[in-house]
Amino acid sequence: MSVAEREPRLLDGAGDVEHFDVLVVGAGISGIGAAYHLQDQRPGTTLTVLDALPSHGGTWRTHRYPGVRSDSDLFTLGYRFKAWPGDPIATGEQILSYLGEVIDENDLARHIRYRHRVEEASWSSRTNRWTVTAVNLATGETVRLTAGFLWMCQGYYRHGKGYTPQWEGFEDFRGQVLHPQEWPSDVDLRDKKIVVIGSGATAATLIPAIADEAAHVTMLQRSPTYFMTRQNTNDLANTLRELDISPEWTHEIVRRQIFKMTEEMRAAVNGNPEQLRKMLIDGVRAQLPEGFDVDKHFTPAYRPWQQRLALLPNGDLFEAIKQGKASVVTDTIARFSETGIKIGSGDHLDADVVITATGFDLSVLGDIDFVVDGQNIDPPGLVTYRGIMFTSLPNLAYVFGYFRASWTLRADIISDFVCRLLAHMETLGAATVVPTLRDNERDMSLMTWVDPENFNPGYLMRSMHLMPKQGDHEPWTWGLDYPTEKVALAGADLDDGSLTYG
Repeated sequence: MSVAEREPRLLDGAGDVEHFDVLVVGAGISGIGAAYHLQDQRPGTTLTVLDALPSHGGTWRTHRYPGVRSDSDLFTLGYRFKAWPGDPIATGEQILSYLGEVIDENDLARHIRYRHRVEEASWSSRTNRWTVTAVNLATGETVRLTAGFLWMCQGYYRHGKGYTPQWEGFEDFRGQVLHPQEWPSDVDLRDKKIVVIGSGATAATLIPAIADEAAHVTMLQRSPTYFMTRQNTNDLANTLRELDISPEWTHEIVRRQIFKMTEEMRAAVNGNPEQLRKMLIDGVRAQLPEGFDVDKHFTPAYRPWQQRLALLPNGDLFEAIKQGKASVVTDTIARFSETGIKIGSGDHLDADVVITATGFDLSVLGDIDFVVDGQNIDPPGLVTYRGIMFTSLPNLAYVFGYFRASWTLRADIISDFVCRLLAHMETLGAATVVPTLRDNERDMSLMTWVDPENFNPGYLMRSMHLMPKQGDHEPWTWGLDYPTEKVALAGADLDDGSLTYG
């Protein structure tokens, strides 16, 4: 794949079809990072980025509910190449601003086409390129582009609509129903009785943000979540800033501190999960009024980190509970009524507004129809190479971030890997690359995309059957932690026979 061309070109005899070396799907954290790294590590590569949303940001553009913020620190949710100047936990608006700065400072806007929804990607072995079909949502017209390499950075959930279970009597409820992913701009929650269904990071973020204006907010959960409270500050970062250490050094030093703390947490999970569990529960108990039933409402049945650990900056959810502005009910939903929710105990929760913080629907490879040489590709039939590429899909990379650490950490090192792979293809004079099981691996045991014993949130369990598979050894597995995978990807042998070049 040549990097000599600096402008997209029109294909001979193909009308107005533009061709690019690399086409990136998605202009959120992953896609912006991919464009930056391509421009930085592969200067001269022609590229374009397509995104269905009206502007950059992905998740941070879609989610506009009150209080929306990160649940990872911005020293690692931020890119390694751009220092984060503020507090560890940031608002959605602050994150959008940060991403916008990356675009502006690196002249990336010229590569991005918003309101372009990709619907199909078709590979031809005759031309060794992808033909991508998208809809221009501003005009309704169909657009076709071709690319030598396709980089899927569209995230892992459907942006258009969140996941809401269908409860008995749901249609009988006469109040307002809201989903955080589809938050209206004109909603008025003043003096309303509100029930928030869910116990994850979204519910814990939203409740403190609306508790002051609502009459009362009830968090209705089927089962508890692990929470960790922390002041929204980083003492090391503050000290380094006071000493006039450069923002770049401060960013890198604090990142290393966070990596060390995360590694210690992982060691605690693997070595003594019960001790970690006790520490987390004791931390919650100390934040709540004496006599509060922590065992019932804040003691999960699963072990720590089997689902994502939710962070409460400054303990804001617990503060709302202490002040009597919010409460917690742990029970099942028996049915909805006209005026609220009847729960399994027989009690009734009165509600003017119900907020379904019940998660999202997984998007498998962007819900795009993939066709290779005229054959439709079924994702569950694919096997992943290092969680980045897939058998039967030539010249394609995919970004799926970490569960227990910041998404951006994996996006950054995948960018390094893809740029190294493109350079290797150029050295070989190869136009194509596709992962291929070697002869002794064709009967290899296949496993689900994620081991449920290791990590099992609802959105994955609902959709695991739709995802590609992984094997039982490298390179057909993917890592769940950054320190290990950073080394593994940087040292991956691109000529070990698991990648077939053509």
